Amino acid sequence: MINFFSNDSTALKICGITKPADAEQLVNLGVEALGINFWSKSKRYCSPALAATYSPALRDKILRVGVFVNASEEEVLNCYRDNLIDVAQFHGDETNDFLARFTKHKLPFIKAIGVSHPSDLNDLDQFSTPYLLLDAHAPGVYGGTGETIDWKLAGDIIQANPDFSIMLAGGIKPENAAEAARIVRPCALDIASGAESAPGIKDFDKVRSLLHAIKA
Repeated sequence: MINFFSNDSTALKICGITKPADAEQLVNLGVEALGINFWSKSKRYCSPALAATYSPALRDKILRVGVFVNASEEEVLNCYRDNLIDVAQFHGDETNDFLARFTKHKLPFIKAIGVSHPSDLNDLDQFSTPYLLLDAHAPGVYGGTGETIDWKLAGDIIQANPDFSIMLAGGIKPENAAEAARIVRPCALDIASGAESAPGIKDFDKVRSLLHAIKA
């Protein structure tokens, strides 16, 4: 987990895994992290029951990130307890008080921020975590839109906050991944639609191209 969040290089997280075989393929390719979307309204939804059939076996092979949107504290804690995830990613309208509870539980988590204006990023300490994800502002959609944010703004924020590990999402695909990594210098690129042939259907030619672009 520490290597994934290192600011020394840019890692890759493929989000929206819906098939156990896809998870295994990501491991085989050397992708550092995968995202399992537990938001039932997502086109990439994976139920905890389905995740339980494959995720526990992936422990220590790949970082398992559970994506939640306005979930209850108990729902998230159950995924930790059932060995489905290593890290939670909160992608909804979670309050800072809610986030602080997971700090008290000593459980690592990522807070996704929908960026529409520089003021969205004025106080990063409020989120109670050093792990952040910058994504396009999409009210009611909560990520996975394929929309790109202002990379220069994202890069400036990362440069100004070296104590945080900040990921980049939104509109990243094989054709622009190298440029995104070079301009923004995030700890990781978080990609869903840019690694798919259809929502939830991973395209491993694209995944290989993304790996090549980032490592190059």
